[in-house]
Amino acid sequence: MATQEITKFEELVYTTRIEMVMAKNVIVLSPAMTTAEVKNLLLAKRISGAPVVQDNRVIGIVSMSDVIRAMEEGKMDAPVEVNMTFPVKTVFRDASVMEAINNLGREGGHSRLPVIDHDGNLVGIVTNGTIMKALLREMEVSFQKKEAERLQTYRASHIFQDIASDDTSLSLRFVVDDKDFDNAGKASSMIKKSLLRLGVKPPIVRRVSVAVYEAEMNLVIHTDVGGELLVEIRPDRLKVSAVDHGPGISDLQQVLQPGFSTAPQWIRDMGFGAGMGLANIKRCSDMMTLLSEPGGGTRLDILFNFNDEPATCGSNQKKS
Repeated sequence: MATQEITKFEELVYTTRIEMVMAKNVIVLSPAMTTAEVKNLLLAKRISGAPVVQDNRVIGIVSMSDVIRAMEEGKMDAPVEVNMTFPVKTVFRDASVMEAINNLGREGGHSRLPVIDHDGNLVGIVTNGTIMKALLREMEVSFQKKEAERLQTYRASHIFQDIASDDTSLSLRFVVDDKDFDNAGKASSMIKKSLLRLGVKPPIVRRVSVAVYEAEMNLVIHTDVGGELLVEIRPDRLKVSAVDHGPGISDLQQVLQPGFSTAPQWIRDMGFGAGMGLANIKRCSDMMTLLSEPGGGTRLDILFNFNDEPATCGSNQKKS
C-alpha cells in the first residue's frame, strides 16, 4: 500500500480546533416560543435552524424540517420544545474540526452543531459552511506567509550543506504532559514550522503534521505520566519517536485495529480518543514501529523519507 498524499486542507481538518471555525454570534430560541414564532424568526434571519437554549444550556434544536412537520400536524401554536429535536449532539470547543465533520455527516443529523465549553455552556455553532469558510481563509493566510518566509527558508535549508561531517543530524525534543488538552498540538505545530524552515517539501510536511499530531494526542490521552516527542532530522529522512513510561500495552494487535480505543468516556465526550490515531499515523508515514510491554512503557517510531517518490508502507509496518 503506497503512502497516501495529505493535502493542506486535510491537515487543517485534523489540526484546527472547532473554536477557530465556529460562529460565535448564535441566534438562539427560547423553549417558550411558539413554533409559528420560530418559523418567522428563521425566515427573517435567513437560517434553516437554531438551537433551543435555557439558562445557556442547549436543550434541543429546531430545523425547517421540524417546522414543516409541525405544520403538517397542526402544531404551529405549540411551544417549540414540543416540536424540537432532542437530545442534541454537541461538540466541545477544543475538539478537532474532524469531530464536527464526522457528526455533521451522520445520517439523520442536523446541518449544524452547537459548540459548548466544558461547563456545558453554549459558546458557538458550527456548520459545513463555517468550517469551509474558516479553512479556506486559513489556507489563504498560509499561502501569503510562504513568500514572506521564502528567504529565511532558503537560508535554513542549507544547514546540512554548510556543516561538514560524516553524519549530520538535527535533534529536537518536546515534553508532552498527560491530559494537557490546552497545549495539545503545540509540539506538532512547532515541528511543522521547523521542517518548513528547513525547506522540507510541503506535501511531506503535511503528512508529518497529521501523524505527529496523532502521536502527540496519544501521549496526552492515554498516559498517566505524559511523555516526550524525540525528533531526528537528517538530510534524507525524518524520524519521530513518541515515548512514554506508562503502563504499556498488553495487546498490540488490538490497539492497531482502526476504531479500537481505551480512552475513557469523558475523553470521548470531548471529541478525542476515537481510536483512529495509529491508523492515521500508519497511513501518513513511510514506516511505523510500535514497541510496548505491560509495565515497560511504550515507544512509537515513525519514519518519513524526503525522497521525491514516497516509500511504501503496509508490509513495512512493524510491531514488537
